[in-house]
This record gives sequence, structure tokens and C-alpha cells, in this order.
Amino acid sequence: MSADACEVLVIGGGTAGITFAAQLAQRPNAPKITLVEPSLVHYYQPLWTLVGGGVFAKEASARPMADQIPPGVTWVQDAVASFAPEARSVTLRSGRTLSYQQLVVAPGIQLDWHKIDGLAGNVGKNGICSNYSYETVDSTWEAIRNFKGGVALFTFPNSPVKCAGAPQKIMWLAEHYFRRTGIRDRSEVHFTAPGARIFGVDKYARALEKLVAERDVKTHFRRDLVAVRADKKEADFKNLDSQAIETIRYDILHVTPPMSAPDFVKRSPLANADGWVNVDMYTTQHVRFPEVFSLGDASSLPCSKTGAAVRKQAPVTVDNLLAQRRGEPLTARYDGYASCPLVTGYGRLILAEFGYGGAIMETFPFDQSQERYSMYALKAYGLPNLYWHGMLRGRM
Repeated sequence: MSADACEVLVIGGGTAGITFAAQLAQRPNAPKITLVEPSLVHYYQPLWTLVGGGVFAKEASARPMADQIPPGVTWVQDAVASFAPEARSVTLRSGRTLSYQQLVVAPGIQLDWHKIDGLAGNVGKNGICSNYSYETVDSTWEAIRNFKGGVALFTFPNSPVKCAGAPQKIMWLAEHYFRRTGIRDRSEVHFTAPGARIFGVDKYARALEKLVAERDVKTHFRRDLVAVRADKKEADFKNLDSQAIETIRYDILHVTPPMSAPDFVKRSPLANADGWVNVDMYTTQHVRFPEVFSLGDASSLPCSKTGAAVRKQAPVTVDNLLAQRRGEPLTARYDGYASCPLVTGYGRLILAEFGYGGAIMETFPFDQSQERYSMYALKAYGLPNLYWHGMLRGRM
């Protein structure tokens, strides 16, 4: 077999790609695995909420990519330029072409900062901050700890995002910090979102709505941030019902940028009409190309885009890929499970766990819609260790 002919080709060295490759590599008589990933650093992104809240330094979220590549997996440090699924090949930016027997597409999600007019070059300035990248996450804590009062505005875009709870988690931490530092009485906390409620699953939405009332958070639903005027500290929102533009003046603006599948996925034959890798929601197999699978944020799986979802998708994808190699029916099923540890303050967390259709799928023998320190400790200290030493090692 030539160097550029792969048995199983994995695109992406994030949570989904590494977890899948680690689990597949441990199977008896595992096929040879090649993984394409351009980055030299792997990030545990769920920690960025707590970095933005001043709990951890951002360096705690970063480790060398080379240390995360599973034993026996060949790492190609390059990026995808295009897919040719009819030819079972992938062309890389370097011009190199890799052929494959089976392809697993897990490149993650793309941040579309450019879709908000006036934002470019202003994150980290004029009160604008964001937890959503390693480069910008420090700007959030800088803005929060230097806030002296006024309007603190937190946004959620009109697109799928990684961890749909994260845009409000930093809002709850900021609100708690303002109380701790004695400036809450001269502060307004605003949260905007495109949906009709603060969360998509009713049980947890009701718990969060109670907190909104108790903590005097001003919510603006069916709103989408479309432009900022950083020099004036003004943000323009489209009313998704009337299409009118409404302006809110801010002192802090935490932006969750619009997100989409990577451009090289969107323009490929693998994509559905919305740009995501078009897979069966239960098997993770592509609907047109049976030798192609996808999991994680770039897939069309109609679930929350979280690491917890990947933890359940990976073994299903491994089982079904191996079944497809053997010419057998694909019997493993993903039930849409996702988990969202909703930080609601320092030492406070609501652990939302649910599956397709909003089915409640809680792990613990108590009502997880109630704030608990134990769940906060799990988020801050337990889950990072489980991630680095469990998921990425194929052990869970």
C-alpha cells in the first residue's frame, strides 16, 4: 500500500477525530488509521467559559497535538482543500492527494466573525470580548474584572454553535462577579438569543427562567446581532419576527460569533443544503456515500454540538464503520445524547442531559435542573481529567 493510500482516513484532530481514532485503534485487528490535522495544539474548549470568568488561565486548556495522536495512528499535518467522494480521495492544501477505503469527517466548526459588520479587529477593544477562541478568551475576564457598572450585553447568534449553553454561562458568571464586587446595583445584564426561550429543553428552560427573574437579567429573544459600532459602543440586532433593526448601547459586549461547517465541507459533495456533512442521524453514515461517516460539530446530526455528544457518537461510528468494512448491517444507534453543564455562577451548575426530541437522559439520582456545587466541581475539575485521560485515550 503506497503512503498516500489510506485504509481509514480521519479528517480532524479535535475532540471527535481523536476520540474516534483512539477507540478504533484499540479494536482487534484494527485497520490502519491516517489522521489529517493542521494544528500543533489541541484545546479543551469547554474550559474557556471558566477562563473567561477568571477561574483558570487559558494555558490550562492547551496541550501539544503530538501528545494526543493515538498510538499507531499516522498524523498528516496538513489541511483539507477538497473532497472527491466519487473517487474516494481527499486533496490537501499542500497539493497532496490521499485515497481511502473509508473516510471519517470530523473537522469541527468554523467561527464566522466576518458575518457581524464592524466586529473585525475590535474583539478585545472597546468593551468587546469573546470566550470563543484561544486568542480572544483573555479579553472576557479583562472586561469583566474592569467593569465599573453600566450595560453588560451577552449574545447568541442565529446559527448552530458549539455548546449552546456557553453563551449564557459567561453571562451568569459575570452577573455573579458583579454581585461579589458590589457593582450589581449599578449594572444591567442583558442576554440576546434567536430562539423564543433561554434554553431548548423545557425542564432546564424553566429552571433558568426562574434564575432570570431572581437575578434581574433582561432577556431579548428572537434577536440576532448583525453589526457593532465599536467607537460608539452600540450593537445592532435584527428582530427575527419584524426584521426591524434595534440598537442596544453597551459597556461590555460578549460576542458569540455565528458558526458554520468549515468552508471546505460546505462546498463539497458531502454537504447537505445547510453545509453540514449529510449523515443518518442514528448511524452517522453518510446518506449518499456508504464508506463515509461523520461525527462531531461538522456533522448534520440534529443534536447539541458538545464533547459529551461526541463521547456517545464515537463508539457508534466505530461499530458501524467496522460493520461496513465487513459488509454487515449497521446496527449501532446514536440516540442524540448531549450534555450541557450550565454554569450559573461561581460554584453553581445545572447539569442538562438530554437526547433527541428533548428526552431527559440524566445520569445522577437527583433533579439535575437544580443548581449544585458538586456539578460545578465536576465541570471544573472532573471533566477535564476525564477528557485528557479518558476520552482522548479511547477509554470512555
